[in-house]
Amino acid sequence: MTTPANPAALSQDALKTLVGQAALDYVLPGSIVGVGTGSTVNKFIDALASIKDRIQGAVSSSEASTARLRALGIPVLDASQVTSLPVYIDGADEIDLRGYMIKGGGAALTREKIVAALAERFICIVDASKQVQTLGAFPLPVEVIPMATAQIARRFAQLGGQARLRLKDGQPLVTDNGQHILDVTGLAINDPLGFESQVNQWPGLVTVGVFAHQKASLCLMGTASGVRRLEY
Repeated sequence: MTTPANPAALSQDALKTLVGQAALDYVLPGSIVGVGTGSTVNKFIDALASIKDRIQGAVSSSEASTARLRALGIPVLDASQVTSLPVYIDGADEIDLRGYMIKGGGAALTREKIVAALAERFICIVDASKQVQTLGAFPLPVEVIPMATAQIARRFAQLGGQARLRLKDGQPLVTDNGQHILDVTGLAINDPLGFESQVNQWPGLVTVGVFAHQKASLCLMGTASGVRRLEY
């Protein structure tokens, strides 16, 4: 663990850099690496470029990550080309004390779950602000088929949540999969496994941003005293 001379002065961006670099310790030589999406993962991708000659390549969870990987000379394979991955490295919008997460702030939750399901180990890289006791303070992203948007919003209202369609430039945001995103507030998710299993059954819902069935096995958390390693 690398601890800076004045850790209390580290910015959130610097903490993301720390955990992105720390994740290199879990990349096996000659392997294919599962790579997530987001600002913290971008730090990992930049660090990964320093050992790109020691790996076969990466499987990416978004078009944005794919573009960044390729720009740095890291080969990107399609998920259909691999049967398993040693590790999947990704960030989170929230992570609780058991390794359950909310993800999808970057709208890549469906592909993130697909790649995570291929991996033997999910390594979550976050700064300490993302750790919570109970999931739900961060608006829960849900990818939906557009025609089901209103119906799914009503289902969340029955659970006490308020669903809002995510917009970009005044229009519904369109995911890499051609779908829309609902962001749901007002939830306290005390049973992430049960919640994910329940909501997954709703017709028209593509993916819910609770990662309980694909939880983290390890969290690398950037703190004022350096990188904490939390096993689940």
